[in-house]
Amino acid sequence: MNTFSKLGFILATLGSSIGLGHIWRFPYMAGQMGGGAFVLLFLVLALVIGASLLITDMIIGNRGKKDVVGCFETLDPSPKKPWRFAGIAIIGGPLILSFYAVILGWILYYFVAISFNLPSNMFLSKWAFNELMSERIWCQVLGLFACLFITALIVSLGIKKGIEKLNLVLMPLLFIIFIGLLIYAAFQPSFMQAVHFLFDFKYEDVNANVFMEALAQMFFSLSLGVGTIITYAAVSQEKQNFLASALWVVIPGIIISLVAGLIIFTFYFGYDGSLGSDGDRGINLVFISLPLIFSEFGAVGQILCLAFLGALLFAGITSTISLLEPSVMYLTQRRGVSRAKASFWVSVVVFVLGLFAIHSFSSYHIQNLQTPLLITTDKHSIFFWLNTLMQYNNPAFFWLDYLTAKIIMPLSALASIIFLGYVIKEDTLRGFTHGFLNPTAFGVWYFIIRYIAPLVILAVFIFKFFE
Repeated sequence: MNTFSKLGFILATLGSSIGLGHIWRFPYMAGQMGGGAFVLLFLVLALVIGASLLITDMIIGNRGKKDVVGCFETLDPSPKKPWRFAGIAIIGGPLILSFYAVILGWILYYFVAISFNLPSNMFLSKWAFNELMSERIWCQVLGLFACLFITALIVSLGIKKGIEKLNLVLMPLLFIIFIGLLIYAAFQPSFMQAVHFLFDFKYEDVNANVFMEALAQMFFSLSLGVGTIITYAAVSQEKQNFLASALWVVIPGIIISLVAGLIIFTFYFGYDGSLGSDGDRGINLVFISLPLIFSEFGAVGQILCLAFLGALLFAGITSTISLLEPSVMYLTQRRGVSRAKASFWVSVVVFVLGLFAIHSFSSYHIQNLQTPLLITTDKHSIFFWLNTLMQYNNPAFFWLDYLTAKIIMPLSALASIIFLGYVIKEDTLRGFTHGFLNPTAFGVWYFIIRYIAPLVILAVFIFKFFE
């Protein structure tokens, strides 16, 4: 049967959760939220709430043994099966993938074109990124195509030969790269400054905003609400220990986030120039600040840049396959489509959405630069027609992000929690968890999913919806 081994399931689930957000969003948010207080809250929330949410999705998938929609139908005790609509999570994966793969394409471009010619000053660093966004649109298209092609190829190979085999290789490589970068960073003069920034806790730094951002970071870093965990668990071993599996996903994810923060802030604090306000924000951190910082190290900087971007590519690919797999499994199980065809057609839809995302990123970026969008002057160019379909004040990326991160993901995760906490009988749940939760552990977990987790998800939903 095409199922994960016990180790393969853990690594695949870990690969789905360790993505670009762990490596650049976590350091950015830690920087914005004051460091230690944000980090401590994130650690506690991830270990308590995050692990409980993962166990919930794992149980639904393992006991349902079907695609996301089918799992809810199988477990729903009602004859009319109204909870099948909780399977809407499968829509979120392709939508997120449409802009996630675009950003991964930028990383691929930087890995190939920029790592060997690092910018020597802030002007050149900004110019390199601006050129990609404004004049090298087709490089973005090729990057998107390459990332989706690799993703579709791996998913089409199946669970054992594709997804598990890839994660068995890339996850250890990812950790090896980060350990190497951390060792190098540890010998830099600014390393202890990074340590103090991330781990010095000040009680006065704790406030509602820091708590909510730590909560949001925890939620969005665990692949919740897109059907990935349910899908992977559906093809896991019957006697998989989901408590251990959840901890093996949460704890290494925390470690990668902290290591990424230490590496980035070591180089950031050690840079002898002023990065300015543009240098410390999300995407700019990776594509403008870090290439400039790495250039200070000469030939070693090129190696550091290649290693860092390589780690981002590995983390990104393991995440993209997890975003594609739920919809592919749905088509293969419910529509009788082969894996190859399902992977191809879903990727085609994602590619088209990705073109809108590319246009959205580029037009928004160029509008901020107050530079004309030269790429759209040719009426024979697809981007000219995309330009006529979209308004700059409502770019596609922001709608895709809004729909997925602020609506589909929180509501899908909430549906899973309510379904398991209130629809499935407690005695049935005890039977489901008998092999890995003792009575005390079950009581704690059951209390969390019934009373704490719904409030947490609602808080994230409201916070992000009105942000």
